Amino acid sequence: MNWAMQDDLPNWHGVNVAQGFREPATYYVLQGDERMLQAAYANHRTMRIRYGQVPGGMYGADENARMGYIDPRQGAETCAVVEQMASDEIMMGITGDPFWADHCELVAFNTLPAALTPDMRALRYITSPNMAISDGKNHAPSIDNSLRGMLSMSPFSSRCCQHNHGMGWPYFTEHLVMATNDGGLCAMLYSASETTAQVADGQTVTLTEETLYPFEEQVKFIIHTGENVHFPLYLRIPAWAEGGSVTVDGSTIAADGKFVKIEKTWKEGDEVVLTLPMTITTNVWPVNKSSVSVNYGPLTLSLRIDERMNKRDSSDPEIVQDDSHWQESVDKSLWPAYEYFAESPWNYALKVDELQIPLNISMERKVWPADNYPFTLESVPLEFTATARRVPSWGFDQTGMTDMLPSRFASRAEEEETIHLVPMGAARLRISAFPQADVPQPDPDCEE
Repeated sequence: MNWAMQDDLPNWHGVNVAQGFREPATYYVLQGDERMLQAAYANHRTMRIRYGQVPGGMYGADENARMGYIDPRQGAETCAVVEQMASDEIMMGITGDPFWADHCELVAFNTLPAALTPDMRALRYITSPNMAISDGKNHAPSIDNSLRGMLSMSPFSSRCCQHNHGMGWPYFTEHLVMATNDGGLCAMLYSASETTAQVADGQTVTLTEETLYPFEEQVKFIIHTGENVHFPLYLRIPAWAEGGSVTVDGSTIAADGKFVKIEKTWKEGDEVVLTLPMTITTNVWPVNKSSVSVNYGPLTLSLRIDERMNKRDSSDPEIVQDDSHWQESVDKSLWPAYEYFAESPWNYALKVDELQIPLNISMERKVWPADNYPFTLESVPLEFTATARRVPSWGFDQTGMTDMLPSRFASRAEEEETIHLVPMGAARLRISAFPQADVPQPDPDCEE
């Protein structure tokens, strides 16, 4: 297929786009044709402009993107989520552009964990930014697939996703630290880790990273080296970070630009501390009824919805996909399927100020989970409160799926309520793109 088309893509299958958009950049590496590199950027941009005006980094392709189906209730296959991250990581290596690292973290910290059960034994075929139900019913034509089990979480949901979903975090881990062409190292993605690599003159060093990022603002690096060695260490500065700083050898410097370069002779135990202040920001999505999504650093926030879990037999034809290929030899008790239903209201419009920042938003920091897995409602270490008003007409459509965002003309309840927000990745059910509670109405005296 020709992935260097002008203002179009050769295929709108979500997984194909996540894999194929980067293809021209590979030709660029071999040929040096700048147009091929720009074609990869254009492919990414084209998909986001048409179907990606939603939080969480992905797009509303379901399986195949369709004209007019752009609401945040549309989702992405788990396959596409993992492949998008892989493509972002490959593009990091080809271009050195931190844009791809920013995007990779956006997907990895928000959409990927939302698609998986905490034990990673089951996944959802399609995960959406707005998803108030996760059941096994056929929701066509609201989603582009007429099979059952598109929204439930199953260990046998679509073989492609099953084989692929387990590679999301390993791919991510492989690309945390990358080599640079001047004999140095670059921290491109941030996570607690240990990297052993060769640097200048072939000397081996170990870079230990201590952090709870993205749930905290500080990342500490410790250098372990058998003997002193001179090489540059680069630290990526995320696009969302303002006012960051780096402390090394007791001195603090501003973390400006796309990277901070620290070049020195390193000795055993040297430490570098990167601080990335996280603040509340928002995105407004004009093509999706000026809905608002809320961010804290790289984390997208979602409405906390009380969940009722329905544990199901993973071979039950009423819950699993028709192409699940369930295996008779499997101990089904170890591999259940799950449905999730909302046990609390979810149809809220968010109150924001003139800068689209949520009114009265506050944060509570909780104890870090003992199992080091922060992506569940029970263990998530950050929770926020904000003010909202319900939209009574916003519910489920005729297929039983979360309906599209309400229009500006849909009545909002007069009563204001306090709602709770959590990082999107911790929510099996979620509203991540909120209608605005107070929408300016047209002047009734204005002529058409």
